[in-house]
Amino acid sequence: MAAGERGELDFWSFVELANRRLSSEYGFRHQLATELLLTLNRASNIVTYDLEASVHRPRGRSWSGFRLLFVTWLAGPLEAKKAAELTGMSRAAVSNLTKTLVADGLLSRTPGEHDGRSVLLSLTDAGHREMIDVFREHNEREHGWASVLSAEEQRILIMLLDKLVTNRDQFDVRGRN
Repeated sequence: MAAGERGELDFWSFVELANRRLSSEYGFRHQLATELLLTLNRASNIVTYDLEASVHRPRGRSWSGFRLLFVTWLAGPLEAKKAAELTGMSRAAVSNLTKTLVADGLLSRTPGEHDGRSVLLSLTDAGHREMIDVFREHNEREHGWASVLSAEEQRILIMLLDKLVTNRDQFDVRGRN
């Protein structure tokens, strides 16, 4: 059946189509796993895009820039390597982003204490003020998203996502931690 004969696909009808075809045409057996991960990725992408578009881009920042500033704000000063680990970004991405944030006067770089190649990242006073201001708006938007679930549902979802993340050592997981 051609795409036009099926009518317009939306996300959920695509997931249904994918599961049906993967099973009947290709013999794959784990449709629930496919649906779970398609949905998890879709939800993550939608929320991330919304936060970036509604809160960060209007301020001239990217989602990645916010993540680096957020981690540095709350855990800093910290080595760039640790910032990469905590943000889930590569060290190269953190290094490139750091240049922009230093130029914008929000982040400072100082030589690391343990290694001549390492650097410590910390917020400037302007960076600290910006994070307090931006996080107020960011947190309200987070609350809007989370409030469609009850507090108990939120805790259950966190527990389930934590279970997925903490059990990744069962696999030969590639990529950043």
